[in-house]
Amino acid sequence: MKKTLLVNGGSRGIGRAIVEKFTEDGYRVAFTYKNSEAEARELSEKTGALALFADTASEGDVMRAVARAEEELSGIGCLVNNAAVAGFSLFTDITLEEWNRFFSVNLTGAFLYSREVLKHMIPRHEGKIINIASMWGVTGASCEVHYSAAKAGLIGMTRALAKEVGPSGITVNAVAPGVILTDMNRALSEEDLAALREETPLMRLGAPEDIARAVAYLAGEGGDFITGEVLNVNGGFVI
Repeated sequence: MKKTLLVNGGSRGIGRAIVEKFTEDGYRVAFTYKNSEAEARELSEKTGALALFADTASEGDVMRAVARAEEELSGIGCLVNNAAVAGFSLFTDITLEEWNRFFSVNLTGAFLYSREVLKHMIPRHEGKIINIASMWGVTGASCEVHYSAAKAGLIGMTRALAKEVGPSGITVNAVAPGVILTDMNRALSEEDLAALREETPLMRLGAPEDIARAVAYLAGEGGDFITGEVLNVNGGFVI
């Protein structure tokens, strides 16, 4: 398989760690960003990865980003769907607009990127798709119903798509992170983080690099005969 990678949402947090890990491992990498232009430019200069502006919820943007990555990388060997939004809200307070936004970014974006990339992978009869889900997509989380539901949908898409494209030599898997120290969890207080740390058997919270290493395993030879699986990376928080 080509050592080329496209990361959907790669300028910060987990996505940034994935870009850094794969460029260190000798991959040619492209990543998309929307609101973090300064961070994207800095990461591109640091790693040599190609930064592409794209709104994950825009079909046109996704099509243009995939076409550019295909051209610049001479083919996308692996796609990582990472872009996400998260937040806390009582179920009865969630607006339809907010509900749709969570599904648009967390699930529909992965559909759009996967569909476009597969148009190139299927004729080549090889490729890997790795979706960044969440442990809340496995178990559900109170006051995060919209996020949990979208990530559960992403896990369902992973399993179904793995069956569909397996005969074309393509694997589809998901990584389900636990609590990871990124900007996405900036709303949590120190007390909240301490409580979560206490609930984690390994007695620490995750780092973006923990997820990047799991993704690298699935993207490498070790993941060649793995498909339709959800790799839980949560320090034992959910077993």
